Amino acid sequence: MLFDAALLLSFGGPDGPEQVRPFLENVTRGCNVPPERLDEVTKHYLHFGGVSPINGINLALVNELQVELDLPVYFGNRNWEPYIEDSVVTMRDDGIRCAAVFITSAWSGYSSCTRYVEAIARARRRAGTGAPNLVKLRPYFDHPLFVEMFVDAITAAAASLPAALRSEARLVFTAHSVPVATDRRCGPALYSRQVGYAARLVAAGAGYADYDLTWQSRSGPPYVPWLAPDVGDQLMTLASAGTKAVIVCPIGFVADHIEVVWDLDHELRSQADAAGVAFARAATPNADRRFARLAASLIDELTHDRVPVRVNGSDPVPGCLASINGVPCDLPHCVA
Repeated sequence: MLFDAALLLSFGGPDGPEQVRPFLENVTRGCNVPPERLDEVTKHYLHFGGVSPINGINLALVNELQVELDLPVYFGNRNWEPYIEDSVVTMRDDGIRCAAVFITSAWSGYSSCTRYVEAIARARRRAGTGAPNLVKLRPYFDHPLFVEMFVDAITAAAASLPAALRSEARLVFTAHSVPVATDRRCGPALYSRQVGYAARLVAAGAGYADYDLTWQSRSGPPYVPWLAPDVGDQLMTLASAGTKAVIVCPIGFVADHIEVVWDLDHELRSQADAAGVAFARAATPNADRRFARLAASLIDELTHDRVPVRVNGSDPVPGCLASINGVPCDLPHCVA
């Protein structure tokens, strides 16, 4: 399969205070999120001037991709400007025929994969005649470079703790929670299983035999079951048991979303401080050159029909295949 362009497809985020509420309404449309939750998250963005941290990160990642790939690199978002629909129209007008689509989500699942596939289909319909073929690259939760980046981040976070606490620090992984019913919709439970598997791979690589897997940033009505335990609740459980230090690894995020810089760096850190627990947060990949190399590796798999590169752990979890033009993967575990 030959590509004449690449498209970085991300979540999107506001670029100013006036954009925050419309952005959040885009994200949560049809999800039955209480208005008071939108009010709360609006304040989180306004704390940072109404600007999402991922906007600059994604532009830096585009630059890294342009260094790694011998292809023009386009950029579009699912939930905010530049929308993928507009980017694909530009690609059509530029004469692009077939583009590899790298999304800033490592996982399968409805929210983390299928909704991006749906966005690709919408964008091609909008572009109409002459729309380029768009090949969404496979999820990469078990790619060696994904694992390596988080292993290195945990090692660096541990080194930031007081020396006397490093050996006893508890490793806590966290990923964005979703409703249990949504998780069961794809797989079943493919998203949560992949997160759990990646956590095992990363923990082993970083030298941790024991760790906790938690979830964060739920936003639905309180009566709807979401993936648990919550990272804050688990922190309190650890503190009550005498834990003196934690290393929090946001394995579910490939960049510093607001859920990382507010929910973890502000709220969870404050909670840890109040409980007398030393806190270190592992970095996300952001625009690490290895992240761009990971994308290049996925493109190479398709270009040269290579066997996917994966870290082989015990009890591996399946992943989706590449999908073309917004058609969902036809493997049974990918049916939404």
